[in-house]
Amino acid sequence: MAIYPIRTFGDPVLRLPTKPVAEIDDAVRVLVTDLIDTMYDAPGVGMAANQIGVLRRVAVFDTQDELGPRILINAELVETSGEWLYEEGCLSVPGHYWEINRPGFARVRALDLEGKEVEYAGDGILGRVLQHEIEHLGGGLLMDRLDKPARKKALKDLREEALGLASFE
Repeated sequence: MAIYPIRTFGDPVLRLPTKPVAEIDDAVRVLVTDLIDTMYDAPGVGMAANQIGVLRRVAVFDTQDELGPRILINAELVETSGEWLYEEGCLSVPGHYWEINRPGFARVRALDLEGKEVEYAGDGILGRVLQHEIEHLGGGLLMDRLDKPARKKALKDLREEALGLASFE
């Protein structure tokens, strides 16, 4: 068990697309365990490998239902529908939340730790978490989904925060 520091906005690794997993070996199994432990320690409901600096297409999530943590290896978003505006946050942008418009429903295909194809689908929080983690795996962040004025303000706020400046708006 290892808890890793979560990479935060400004770290270039968050903007790099992850690489597919060719073989599910012990290194991938350890990575999955570390992702789950780091996610719970944060605490969060999802974690992608690049959030701890590993460029592998691996993510985990737990939407706090009776199913516990689930694993996404080489995950692909295969279907979305609807629309849902929801205040969303991210462990890589701590303390910030924005109204993000995403499809309300998502379906994802991935591999589990045994290399078997799995599918997760749902709306509400499950659909949102699936989309959020796959976005990370592609090098995206939730601010990318903001309209231009909101994104500009978000980036300004994050820059000022990083520089230790108070916002005077």
